[in-house]
Amino acid sequence: MADLNASGRWSVQRANDWYARLPWLVGANFVPSTASNQLEMWQAESFDPETIDRELGWAAGLGMNTMRVFLHDLLFHADREGFLSRVETYLDIANRHGISTMLVLFDSVWNPEVKLGPQPAPRPGVHNSQWVQGPGYALADKASYPRLKEYVEGVVSHFADDERVLAWDVWNEPSNLNGGRFRELDDKIQLIHELLPQVFAWARNAGPSQPLTSGVWAAGALFDDSLAVIQIENSDVISFHDYQTPEAFEAKLLELPRDRPLFLTEFMARTPGSTFEGILPMAKREKIASYCWGLVAGRSQTLFPWDSWANPYIEVPPDPWFHDVFHTDGTPYRESEVDFLKNITGK
Repeated sequence: MADLNASGRWSVQRANDWYARLPWLVGANFVPSTASNQLEMWQAESFDPETIDRELGWAAGLGMNTMRVFLHDLLFHADREGFLSRVETYLDIANRHGISTMLVLFDSVWNPEVKLGPQPAPRPGVHNSQWVQGPGYALADKASYPRLKEYVEGVVSHFADDERVLAWDVWNEPSNLNGGRFRELDDKIQLIHELLPQVFAWARNAGPSQPLTSGVWAAGALFDDSLAVIQIENSDVISFHDYQTPEAFEAKLLELPRDRPLFLTEFMARTPGSTFEGILPMAKREKIASYCWGLVAGRSQTLFPWDSWANPYIEVPPDPWFHDVFHTDGTPYRESEVDFLKNITGK
């Protein structure tokens, strides 16, 4: 088994010195409203720089200065130069709006069956119904790991000294089994347990000037999750997710190491009580970088709650929306939230 601690981890001093030069970071997990998943966002036929530009402009108008964006290994191997060029285009657009970007390499959330080409239409009334995992079922094929290494090293080395790239999230929620919604690999957790330290090492081998992290998700006590321990012990900056009330969020902070910068890379689900007004004042006080899930309600359909997988919202939209800030025409879902965001970011 690979060493749980990839060599080359930033020192605490280096991580904090890097973070001290940055403003308070506030942003969103971004996929344009015209894309239902990572593949639709980046494939040449559906890449939509006009919508990206328009929607990132709305984000900048709120005072948002960073985004978290998901990539996929299949895109790299299908069209390496075209894919990297499209990422360059996105980064140019974001940079013009004063927005830095955290890039995510792998993801354990939602559908493990992944296929390039035209993506299925979103299922009516269902939250994030076409989002795909990376590498998905390919995780079971260890003969594919050299290809995954090539992807990680190829992408990270290409942007290793790019100031538009803020950080690398090497694997989103690796321990998430998606609540039985899909047929997962029986040994998914063990496979990731073995592969995740290697992914950290591959990314470090590419020599990035940016820090590495991995988005921790744990349903119970944080350190009861062996993958969370690997994530934390290999991350230069600590990133985590929390969709709970402000009181539960504050309790979560007590579980986390506080010697390194903290990135709240997913929050804001109105139904369970995670709101901008409840979470961001604490995050600003502690200088915790904060990324809500969703910006514009579109093909990802994340205005619908997680329970829509069992009970789709076909006729009546949810009240309140689960995630997202804007309608597709740029109208805010809640004017009060927009006013709050502009105030707390100083916009």
